Amino acid sequence: MEKRGMIDTWIDKHRSIYTAATRHAFVVSIRDGSVDISSFRTWLGQDYLFVRGFVPFVANVLIRACKDSGESSDMEVVLGGLASLNDEIEWFKSEGSKWDVDFSTVVPQKANQEYRRFLDALMSSEVKYPVIMTAFWAIEAVYQESFAHCLEDGNKTPVELTGACHRWGNDGFKQYCSAVKDIAERCLENSSGEVLAEAEDVLVRVLEHEVAFWEMSRGGQ
Repeated sequence: MEKRGMIDTWIDKHRSIYTAATRHAFVVSIRDGSVDISSFRTWLGQDYLFVRGFVPFVANVLIRACKDSGESSDMEVVLGGLASLNDEIEWFKSEGSKWDVDFSTVVPQKANQEYRRFLDALMSSEVKYPVIMTAFWAIEAVYQESFAHCLEDGNKTPVELTGACHRWGNDGFKQYCSAVKDIAERCLENSSGEVLAEAEDVLVRVLEHEVAFWEMSRGGQ
């Protein structure tokens, strides 16, 4: 049986917000084929902006992995994630052309701005390494769980959206998320109660931001 760590305990404790983030109505609408394409286009434009802001956050995680982890393999895992963002940005550009979304005219909405401000705050040197790794895992894992759901048996995901689902729902990305989670769990094992409390809070806040981002895509702010 797989060893359960702090993150699993926190997910159980905060199951409702975790489910809200990984089985949001926007995601379910992709899976059941009822998605409003205008909502998908909104998500595409907003997420393109978010990813561009996510790059410096991951670069910061990489620097922290080199300085603070004590394990050389941490750097390799994070470097792999950072390298993949170049391909991800190119994918967004291709999808933008396909869906006639002009990214140069997209303005970040409130939920996007607040999420990016949250990431900026996490880049402070005051934030402990286990906390930033917990946040990093949560950000990546929500997309992995969400889009993998759209590919599971019985899905009616529109064929033109399967590329988006495969980008984050594929087995390789799942393995990468698992590797990031292992790093976070290893760090949390030796953390003080204060750091654990901060990491748990950051995990919940990531989930809240993810829910708000999905909501924004459906027409909220």
